[in-house]
Amino acid sequence: MSKKIEKYTALVVQPEVHVANTRDDIYRNLERYTKLIDFGVGYFYERPVRLVVFPEYFLQGVTTPGKGEDGLEAFMKKAITIPGPELDVLGEKCKEYGIYIAGGGVVEQVPEFPDRWFNTAFIIGPDGKVILRYHKWHIPASIGLGTSPHDMLDEYNKVFGDSIKTRFPVVDTDIGKLGTMTCHDGATPEVSRALGFNGVEVICHPGAIQEVEGVSSPWDFWLFTRRTRAHDNMCYLLGSNWGKVHYDYYPKAFCPGHSFIIDYTGMVMRYAPYPEEQIIAATIDIEALRDHRTIANHNMWIDVRTEGFREMYEKSIYPPNLFPSGKPPRNLADKMEGAKQVLSTLYGRGQFTPPAEYSVEDMPKLFEQRVRYAQESGRLRKD
Repeated sequence: MSKKIEKYTALVVQPEVHVANTRDDIYRNLERYTKLIDFGVGYFYERPVRLVVFPEYFLQGVTTPGKGEDGLEAFMKKAITIPGPELDVLGEKCKEYGIYIAGGGVVEQVPEFPDRWFNTAFIIGPDGKVILRYHKWHIPASIGLGTSPHDMLDEYNKVFGDSIKTRFPVVDTDIGKLGTMTCHDGATPEVSRALGFNGVEVICHPGAIQEVEGVSSPWDFWLFTRRTRAHDNMCYLLGSNWGKVHYDYYPKAFCPGHSFIIDYTGMVMRYAPYPEEQIIAATIDIEALRDHRTIANHNMWIDVRTEGFREMYEKSIYPPNLFPSGKPPRNLADKMEGAKQVLSTLYGRGQFTPPAEYSVEDMPKLFEQRVRYAQESGRLRKD
C-alpha cells in the first residue's frame, strides 16, 4: 500500500541568465539563483515548497549560429562534472529547506567520454545529493553542440545501460515519481512517453526556448505541445524558460519567458507570459493525480494499442553512432551531417515530397549547399 503524499508547492524559476565563459561566471549565476530560492521558499510558506525547477543552460548559457557561435573548445572550458562543487551550491539549499531542485542544460563532461560534453538534466534531493541525472536525447539537428546518447549509442549503452529505464530515468520520492526531459525533448512525444512508461508523475522540464521557435501567440508552440505531453501521460509538467539573457550576440528577450505549470489533464495552472525574471508557484496534488488515473474513460494509457505502430520505429530515422569516441561534433555545421542523412531518408522513402522542380536526390544536396554558403559567408563556423 502506498503512503499518502501531502499537497505541496512547486516553484518554476524564470531567471535572467548570463552566458558564462569561465567557472567564475557560473558561480555569479548561482549566487543570484540561491537568492531566488530564498524568496520563493519564504513567500510560499503556508503550503511549503518541496520542488524548484530551473531552465536549460541556466548555469552556463549556450550559443547558437552566427558571430557568437562557440566551438567545442569553448564549451569544454566551462564544462563541469556531476556531482561537483557547482551543484553542491544548490545541494546546500536543498538541505537547508528540505526541497528538491531540478534543472537542465548543464554542460557536463563525463569521465568515460572526456572528448565531448553532454546536455545534462538533474534532480537533487533534500539530502543535497544528486538523485537523478539525464542526458538530453533529442538535441536538435541544427542547434545544440552537446552529444546525445544516440550520437554514440553503442558505447553509451555499455557504460550507462541499454534500457529505457536508464536512458529516461524516473525516481520515486516522498513527493511523487519525478522525471525530467530537456527543451527539444518535449517537441515530439517519444521522451515524455518513455517517462510515462517508467511511471512519471511530475516532469521537470528545463527549456531554453527561443522566440524564433514559437513562444508567444499566435505561434505558442512551447505551450501547446507541452500541454499535450502532460495530457498524454496524465502527469504534471513544470516548464521553465529563461526570463532574460545577457550575451553580446543575443537580444535580451531571446528566450522570452512564458514558463508554466501544467496539471495532469493538460490544463495550465500558472503562466508567466512575458520576458522577465519571475517565479511562479502552484499546488501539486499527487493523490488527485493518482485518483484521476483510476478512471478508464479518457485514460491516455489504457487505450494505447502498440502493435499498429511498430513499422514507424523498426528502421532508423536519425542515424545512431554519428559521433563515436574520438570524433565529437566540432561545431554546428559538423553536427548537421545527421540532418542531411535524415533528409535523404524522408524524401527517399516518399514520406516527404520535394518542392516543384526539385528531385528526391536534390534535397540533401540543397541542405548541404545552404550549410556551405553559411560557412563561407561567416554565418556558421568552419573550424
